[in-house]
Amino acid sequence: MPISHLLLALLVVLIWGVNFIFVKLALQDISPLFLCAIRFLLASMPAIFFIKRPPIPFRILMLYGLIVFALQFSLVFIGMNSGMTAGMASLLMQVQIFFSMLFAAILLKEVPTAWQIVGALISFIGIGLVSMHLDHSITWVGFTCLLGAAASWGIGNLLGKKIRGVNMIALVVWGSFVASIPMFLLTYLFEGKELIIHGVHLISWSSALSLLYIVYGSTWIGYGLWNWLLSKYPVGTIVPFTLLVPIVGMLSSVLFLNESLELWKIIAAFFVIGGLCINLLGAKLFIKNRV
Repeated sequence: MPISHLLLALLVVLIWGVNFIFVKLALQDISPLFLCAIRFLLASMPAIFFIKRPPIPFRILMLYGLIVFALQFSLVFIGMNSGMTAGMASLLMQVQIFFSMLFAAILLKEVPTAWQIVGALISFIGIGLVSMHLDHSITWVGFTCLLGAAASWGIGNLLGKKIRGVNMIALVVWGSFVASIPMFLLTYLFEGKELIIHGVHLISWSSALSLLYIVYGSTWIGYGLWNWLLSKYPVGTIVPFTLLVPIVGMLSSVLFLNESLELWKIIAAFFVIGGLCINLLGAKLFIKNRV
């Protein structure tokens, strides 16, 4: 991989790592469901008028938009609004890899390898450590919602197996549009018209800029560069870069949001990221050492 492509991969890691900071800032003025609805509407407009719908059955497109976008990110936003720090959110979301493995074993009868099982056990020691330190900044609601978001991402990865060879930008645009419609309905039903009007009228510059970053930085630039790199290199070469996302997320939240970095958080991150490393790289490193 040339240095320019390596820098692009690291740029994606940086964009996605600090994205949790901007979510936290946006939630100061915008309610969780409304933020989710606006995000995906803006992510689809006006591109949906210029990008052709991906050639997949509409029910698959609808499931993708509802699960990968609407369900996943509504749970992320509700969780962070209900008591979950940006750093811990970036860490917990990475266990989507193990939810993907679990659902693949149940639904597709894919037998996990020994390395995957060991990696999952080690990572969930870290998750258990987080659950033992719940307080006003990390609540049961926030913790449960983030794990639910990671699980929905895992289901989305299985849907991704049915969507191969399509324009990923088109999938993001149309999936975002599909997600925005039920999100506006849910916003009206559960948050109410008054909260929507209040959020629109009192939105601050920091929340507005954070929303733009979430839409265009994280969604368009992040996913665009990521999918371009995946088209150029094997998945095994690119995916390990995601191991850096929670590190960036935790460090940036400490620097910019004054999130405390207690010893237990460092230990939890060590277990979670260590388990992810074993899951993604264990077999390769073992074979290499044997050779």
